[in-house]
Amino acid sequence: MAQSQDAKSRQFRQMTETPIPRLVLTLAGPTILSMLITSIYNLADTFFVGQISTSASGAVGVVSSLMAIIQALGFMLGHGAGTIIARSLGSRNDAAATRFASTSFFTALALGGLLGLAGLAGLSPFMMLLGSTETILPHACAYAGPILLAAPLMMSSLVMNNILRYEGKANFAMVGLVTGGVLNILLDPVLIFGLGMGTAGAGAATALSQGVSFCILLSMFLRGRTVSRFRLRAVTRSWAEFGQILLGGLPSFGRQGLNSIGGMLLNIAARGYGDAAVAGMSIVSRIFGFMLSVAIGVGQGFQPVAGFNYGAHKYRRVRQACLFTIEASFCLMSVLILLCWFNAEPLIRLFRDDPAVTAVALPAFRFQCLAMFLQPVMVAANMLFQSIGKAGRATFLACCRQGVFFLPLILVPQMQPGTVGGAGHHQVDQLAVGAVADAVDPLTLPDEGPLLLGLVLVLAKADVPAVFHALHSLDHIPGLGCDRIKALCLDRRLCNSFHCSFSSHCRAGYGASNRPAHRHCVIFDKQILFVRVKSYHTA
Repeated sequence: MAQSQDAKSRQFRQMTETPIPRLVLTLAGPTILSMLITSIYNLADTFFVGQISTSASGAVGVVSSLMAIIQALGFMLGHGAGTIIARSLGSRNDAAATRFASTSFFTALALGGLLGLAGLAGLSPFMMLLGSTETILPHACAYAGPILLAAPLMMSSLVMNNILRYEGKANFAMVGLVTGGVLNILLDPVLIFGLGMGTAGAGAATALSQGVSFCILLSMFLRGRTVSRFRLRAVTRSWAEFGQILLGGLPSFGRQGLNSIGGMLLNIAARGYGDAAVAGMSIVSRIFGFMLSVAIGVGQGFQPVAGFNYGAHKYRRVRQACLFTIEASFCLMSVLILLCWFNAEPLIRLFRDDPAVTAVALPAFRFQCLAMFLQPVMVAANMLFQSIGKAGRATFLACCRQGVFFLPLILVPQMQPGTVGGAGHHQVDQLAVGAVADAVDPLTLPDEGPLLLGLVLVLAKADVPAVFHALHSLDHIPGLGCDRIKALCLDRRLCNSFHCSFSSHCRAGYGASNRPAHRHCVIFDKQILFVRVKSYHTA
């Protein structure tokens, strides 16, 4: 049976009246724990499979792209419906919440089934497409088979998890995910080594644990612990409403989908250097997936707060919650980054004690540490826009980092030997090089004025012309033309070296017209490490 009216009223008051720091942390706590457990069982797969061989360790990186595809579809439906559900509950429209929850859940079951059937029908070509080598292929197929069988349960579990969070019931979501995660960690050594299943055992452990999570999460809805319900007859017949789900979830799909494509292309680029390169990049990705789960966990605690209060027209609370989320995430991430920086090599060797793997993974690990400082702003900004229904901005932010900067830097240099990612065994450390950028348009909330967030561009060990070319390309991003750039923070020497549309704005922190806080770029090994550009509201 559904929740009582008193329970619904208590939940509404909690979401719209509880002090922001306490509310965000209360909702973020279970979510962070869930994300950490999920990351830990991913690390457990990497650890146990890594004990088999370097090729088996590489299979984890290949199959992670498959997992990203499942997550992209699940998050698209879960976040797309969840943002609408949160706003519907904020405006006390329970019928709409049930309609969108039912539509996303049953759609996820169907899509997961189709993906599983298609993947199993062409398993070997699929794994090669995801970046497998011939020696990794048997391990990748054995690992991916059980996961494809469980794809419908995995995808619909992601939908249920997000609906529970957007209803403000992060504790319920945590129970399902943590139980499945702990079970996966326990099953890994039993199936991989105890029963001698090898990499197939890791896949089976993941599939079984995901099945248990599915049953626990579904029971929350069947036992009336939620406002929204799953009813087949409640599935919308309106293409417009289905489009709202897809549009609201498009940022998540873009983010996870491009992550999958990026991982696939990175595997393809790395396999030219052998299995050790694929394994090394896989290990780094899993470790930083664990770290990123903290920022995402805090952000997911913020999402229902933003959606509820935006639906209830409490815009001041939306603004306060966003700024608090950035601050809290930055503090937590800083601690983790410093711990990882000073223990980089032991962490890598923990998963695969192979000098060839370490040679690839260590420089990539260092650069990732530096880039992770940007994640709090990137995550909070993206989740803010998605939660309040600004799908266009959220999608741009979600796709910008991977689609605009990272993918070109993987693809283009391969055609130019001697540059980042070019051919040559002496340049294998260049696989660590990438670029991250996020642009956040100023958001004006009613009665609250503009919420100013900056634009940050990060390039690791790129030469000066490459930096300048990337900056010049900003001129073509909608809303970020010269008229929107107040100051371009470049070294004065670089400003004098180039003639560009930004030249009138290049001050490098010098001159009376610039604020002292606008400092020039940081120099690392005589290369540009990062350039910071601040975008201002001009209304």
